Amino acid sequence: MLDFRLKVFYTVAQTLHFNRAAEELHISQPAVTKHIKELEQHYQTSLFDRSHKQISLTKAGDILLEHAHIIFEQYQKLDFELNLLQNKTEGILHIGASTTIAQYVLPAYLASFHQRFPDIRIELINANSLLIEQSLDDKKIDLGLVEGPMHHPGLKYVAFLKDELVLVTRTKNAPKKKTVSIRELTALPLLTRENGSGTSEIIEEYLQKLDLGIKDLNIHMQLGSTESIKNYLLHSDTFAFLSVYSITRDLADDRLTIVDIDGMEINRRLSFVYRQGQPSPLSALFMRFALLKGSSVL
Repeated sequence: MLDFRLKVFYTVAQTLHFNRAAEELHISQPAVTKHIKELEQHYQTSLFDRSHKQISLTKAGDILLEHAHIIFEQYQKLDFELNLLQNKTEGILHIGASTTIAQYVLPAYLASFHQRFPDIRIELINANSLLIEQSLDDKKIDLGLVEGPMHHPGLKYVAFLKDELVLVTRTKNAPKKKTVSIRELTALPLLTRENGSGTSEIIEEYLQKLDLGIKDLNIHMQLGSTESIKNYLLHSDTFAFLSVYSITRDLADDRLTIVDIDGMEINRRLSFVYRQGQPSPLSALFMRFALLKGSSVL
């Protein structure tokens, strides 16, 4: 009984609306109210502030929601493991991933997945985001992982991980002040990725918000991969925007350093992408496995 009341609380906390929660749970609104009151009596505290037109979580409600996330995540993992006992998992899964994801994010997930499902063979191709989407459209791969904005109306995108693009340079070239202005940014010699890469697209998108374009930057050179950019940085006094996932070791070894930009923070999401409709069984299995593992694998 407490578990269902917790589910009712969780749904109300997500929607902040008793009627919508009732619709999602297929129960009446008075039943939702009753379960919430019983839960509040159980914990002897108020979980929602009802003093305004729209309800909000109290401090106790925030704490309960945090633990509810963990509880329901464990339920998902339990269901996942038990359901797998009913099915033998084997076959070939064709995955395509954009460069940053393929090099710095995906290997840890693939290793963990292979340990759990040794009879599934994965074949991975590496290209920029636009080419991965094209490969899906051409049915050359089953599942893609891409960076940046959604392009293709015939594809389904599912958020995977949060990422941040940061301005970096070799440590020896770090400016005395660790924060530069937008104006100073336009004068720095920059390395960029090729057209069609998710990194280039998201930078252009953020520049547009500042009424700037690529033409306003001092482009020193265009290179075709993150690794080539990193190696060039180590031998020059240039700068580049790179994913935080790609520079973890370089920061730890003090080879590269982050330079903050005043008023500019570039966040993006890394996404699974597949053709509209239901993903293939192996694609769905890999996505669910990776989403349940989260960033703990990295």
